[in-house]
Amino acid sequence: MLLVTGGAGFIGSNLVAALAERGHDVVVCDWLRSDERWRNLAKHELAGLIAPDDLPAWLARNPAAVKAVFLLGAVRSTTETDVDLIVARNVRATLDLWDWCTQHRVRFFYASSAATYGDGSLGFDDAFSCRELARLRPLNAYGWSKQVVDRRIARLEEQGKPLPPQWAGLKFFNVYGPNEYHKGSMQSVAAKNYHSVRAAQPLVLFRSHRPDYADGAQRRDFVYVQDCVEVLLWLLDNPRVSGLYNLGTGRSRTWLDLARAMFAAVGVPEAIEFVDMPEPLIAKYQYFTEARMERLRAAGFDRPFTTLEDGIARYVRGYLATDDPYR
Repeated sequence: MLLVTGGAGFIGSNLVAALAERGHDVVVCDWLRSDERWRNLAKHELAGLIAPDDLPAWLARNPAAVKAVFLLGAVRSTTETDVDLIVARNVRATLDLWDWCTQHRVRFFYASSAATYGDGSLGFDDAFSCRELARLRPLNAYGWSKQVVDRRIARLEEQGKPLPPQWAGLKFFNVYGPNEYHKGSMQSVAAKNYHSVRAAQPLVLFRSHRPDYADGAQRRDFVYVQDCVEVLLWLLDNPRVSGLYNLGTGRSRTWLDLARAMFAAVGVPEAIEFVDMPEPLIAKYQYFTEARMERLRAAGFDRPFTTLEDGIARYVRGYLATDDPYR
């Protein structure tokens, strides 16, 4: 049995789909709320659904049944201001599950984030040591919460403390793809702009507030969600691989590149509108992200990543343009 926390969310539900297609018994731990998140799970057979508040009791009843835990649930908003909530759900919940997996010898995979790199001025090297992690300066509480977990696990490893039999943290970069529709303002630009682009309205991007970046020339490492799932499945298939790894494509692209890929996939003329960033975001905005992927490649993952143009085309034509956009 495999447990996926955050399994009704974006990356989590795509992983649940892949695991169910493989024939695994999958238990999802998540809140479904009232935003039709249940549709992210509707096509797949599940072994169980658990509310997060009920997870400790469920684990106490099933200590021998769980073979691996994928912790993908979190407060993901980079603008969330309730830091106590972030600590409870991103830090305490992760470390509690880490302890449970260590005690019960269960494999453990968790979501970190590229937000731990802050403004990127120190680079995007996923070197895993207390010293290297201490150099990073996240720009928001969400990124800081992921950094707290990464640093704690690094300290436990350096001290020779007990660890799960396999563990991996993944620093996700800019992920896009199906089943992100419940995320509201945190959806990818592709999802937020699809309907307006199809209606021949402009695609909206933020203006640059730095003279060294033209409007739309800000760069991101955009990674298709299916590639993220492939890495998670590869880790499950390779129990000797443990560590903290970046998960991007290794190649940054501009927002204009993404916009042009959208227009090409929808088949309409280009029309782009630039708007000012919200004032609170300006000082915390990342102008450049690009994952260094050498460590994951050295660990043995050798599959190619989807190009931005191919990923957007697959997303638009296979999901956003259909009557049923869910995976």
